Amino acid sequence: MLGPISPFFIVDDVPEAVRFYTEQLGFDVRFSIPEKDPFFAIVGRDLVQIFLKAIADTVGPQPNHTRHEWAPWDASVHVDDPDALAAEFAAQGVTFHQPPGERDDGLRGFEVRDRDGYVLFFGHPQRDPGSKGA
Repeated sequence: MLGPISPFFIVDDVPEAVRFYTEQLGFDVRFSIPEKDPFFAIVGRDLVQIFLKAIADTVGPQPNHTRHEWAPWDASVHVDDPDALAAEFAAQGVTFHQPPGERDDGLRGFEVRDRDGYVLFFGHPQRDPGSKGA
C-alpha cells in the first residue's frame, strides 16, 4: 500500500513560506532545521505535507507554470468539499488564484498561489471518469 506523497518546493525564504502555510492555510510545522532561521521545513495538514527548502541565493523557486502554461499546478490536493475549505481559507484572508468552481476538465475546486508562486489545486473530480454523461 502506498501512502501520501509530498511535493518538495524550493523557496526563497523558509520562515516566510512556513508563515504562509501555517497562518493562511492552517498547516502545522512538522519539522524544521535549524531551529533558528531554518533552511528546511516540513509543513502539513491532515495527510498532506509539503517540504520547503531554501537552497542558495542563485537557486530560486521554479513553479511549473513558469516552465509551461499547460502545467499550471505544482500540487493537487484531493478535497471532498472544496467549497467548505474555500470558505475557511477566505475567512483567513487567502487570495484565490482561481476561485471555487467547476472546471472544463470535470474537476471542482480552486487554486491558491503561495508566496513563491507555487500553485496548489484543492478539489475533486465532478464525476466518475468511467461514467457516461454528465
